[in-house]
Amino acid sequence: MARDIDRRQLLRRCACTALTAGMGSAWMRYAEAASESSAIAMVPKEVAPNCWYVEGVSALGSPANQNFISNAGFIVTSAGVVVVDALGSPALAERLLGEIKKITSKPVTHVVVTHYHADHVYGLQVFQAAGARVIAHKAGREYLYSDTARLRLEASREELAPWVDAKTKLIEATEWIDESRPLQVGDTKFLIQPVGPAHTPEDLALFVPAAKVLYVGDLVFRGRIPFVGQADSRNWIAALGQLLKFDAAVVVPGHGPASTQARQDMELTRNYLVYLRKVMGEAAQDMTPFDEAYKAVDWTAFEHLPLFGAANRMNAYNTYLLMEHEK
Repeated sequence: MARDIDRRQLLRRCACTALTAGMGSAWMRYAEAASESSAIAMVPKEVAPNCWYVEGVSALGSPANQNFISNAGFIVTSAGVVVVDALGSPALAERLLGEIKKITSKPVTHVVVTHYHADHVYGLQVFQAAGARVIAHKAGREYLYSDTARLRLEASREELAPWVDAKTKLIEATEWIDESRPLQVGDTKFLIQPVGPAHTPEDLALFVPAAKVLYVGDLVFRGRIPFVGQADSRNWIAALGQLLKFDAAVVVPGHGPASTQARQDMELTRNYLVYLRKVMGEAAQDMTPFDEAYKAVDWTAFEHLPLFGAANRMNAYNTYLLMEHEK
């Protein structure tokens, strides 16, 4: 047993070395793609009566795009507006608030946070200042007060200046939840549904039953490779099955255009995660060094997707370590 453990530790070190060699160039390619973005328009799109979203670009956050790399949604009711996520900088949140005001004079009453990743929450302070209640999963509190969140914000203040600066801060929820939560604002009913841990421990989805519109955050990356990061991919796959039970007519993902083919688009993310777990799980089981295992995998089914070159190697490596731990 001790010999097996030593061998696994050696393989992990080999994998780390292999990843480091390729990671810098991958992020460089991704950053170069981001630098091509300029003057990003924010155009609200109505996917069902009174249900809207704005779509960020498929790129890394940069000063050129103001960190507009994720989606945000909003639903207009008879008594106010419910927003889903707050975008990646206060300036973007101000722009979103301005777009909402072009559509309705009603105030934003609530913001539902799908998860506490920076590109979804750095605009929260704008909506808080406007009087909105912030609803998030209580698992987000651990991240909110972590060194990871603090260091990420410090780095963002340098990398995304002037859009993220010393005045940008992380915002607590007004209400932390850990179970399904109905919400009614004026004439509109909502269901806030915890679906993590998956992409993050604090994943939430928002369903609008009357319109059959489902806002899912980063559980779905439409038409592109998702970033797996430290995700629990086994639960993520299960969460996608849970979301399919809503039988939504429209799904608004955290990244990419809204979908009227919910099953097809959710299955793209699901199939990718299943494949990652299969091939990296086999490598971890056989104790094959990561670099050797990665080169041996047939990535044909996914290599045509946007951001494959930037994200896939990192996703595979994180999954390799996850599968090693699971075993």
